[in-house]
Amino acid sequence: MSEEEAEGSIQVEDTSEKENIEPPLKKAKLREDKHIDRLGKLEARLSDILSCTVCLDLPSKSVFQCRNGHLMCASCFTHLLADSRLKNEQPTCPNCRTEINRNICSRNLAVEKTISELPTECSHCSQELPRSSLRNHEEKECLNRPVHCKFKRIGCLWRGPFHKLRDHEEKCAHPGMTGLQLMESLEVVDKRHKDEMELFQNIVTLLSHEKIAINDLQLKPYRSDDYIPQLCYESSRFSALGQQWVVKANVVGNEKTVKRILTYQLVQKGKTNLNVKFLMLQSPFSDLIIKPEVHQQQFTCDVQESGYHDLILSDPLECNKMLEANSIKLRMIIFQIPGSD
Repeated sequence: MSEEEAEGSIQVEDTSEKENIEPPLKKAKLREDKHIDRLGKLEARLSDILSCTVCLDLPSKSVFQCRNGHLMCASCFTHLLADSRLKNEQPTCPNCRTEINRNICSRNLAVEKTISELPTECSHCSQELPRSSLRNHEEKECLNRPVHCKFKRIGCLWRGPFHKLRDHEEKCAHPGMTGLQLMESLEVVDKRHKDEMELFQNIVTLLSHEKIAINDLQLKPYRSDDYIPQLCYESSRFSALGQQWVVKANVVGNEKTVKRILTYQLVQKGKTNLNVKFLMLQSPFSDLIIKPEVHQQQFTCDVQESGYHDLILSDPLECNKMLEANSIKLRMIIFQIPGSD
């Protein structure tokens, strides 16, 4: 073999060695892509399996299951029980129609823990992280989380991502506003504060009255005698201010409405002239948070019922929690207005 042929053969061998370097790396990359793809498909399948059978979404809090293992998120489970109460029907699992209630259904802790470890995206920055750490990230760590200017109290309406907050506050014009401009901005804040203080002062004044009655009530459900029976509630008779009383309540809304309100009235079981103020509070035996409102009623021989008043909850959706319970626990305080004997 000549020297030129030998050099040619060596060059060919060197080229083949270089060509053999690339393919293994390509195969490794393909294997990595397949692993990521399989992982994504696994997460998607788990999401489908662990989703609530009612809303078809992954539960964010407690997960309940029927006797046959079908899963329901806490909100849908409570809503189903409330709907059944309104329709006067036995609540059933939407999947298998087996009976459900608080005693029969149990929480599935394994599912709750599994869901907490599934990945999700931050709604502000799209960063992927476990569901268990999502809330802390969105409220405290995310640089894109929406925040208000610290001068909001004096009228600044700016709202933007956290990473732009410092730049805005350095340029915010509100710290340099005139006294007149500041007074206008503070009027809205003062009005809200004034309403809260008036309610507080009103209650404090009522507590100084001589005759006060405090009663813890249980309102039991029953059906009205209407052509289409309605869900109503009524307490047992209770004594207050030397009289017998009953609290009645109605539900505003039906099984087709999302927002429901409980309205109540105070009924005097007698014919005595009596001028009272009353308010409904959270019972010590219930976790419902109620925003108190003071109402006044002059009871006479001809007027033995007050008007209906809304029971205002801090979270309107908590009304479903009341409706699915066997009774509604509330605390009522009645004040006799001096000189109304």
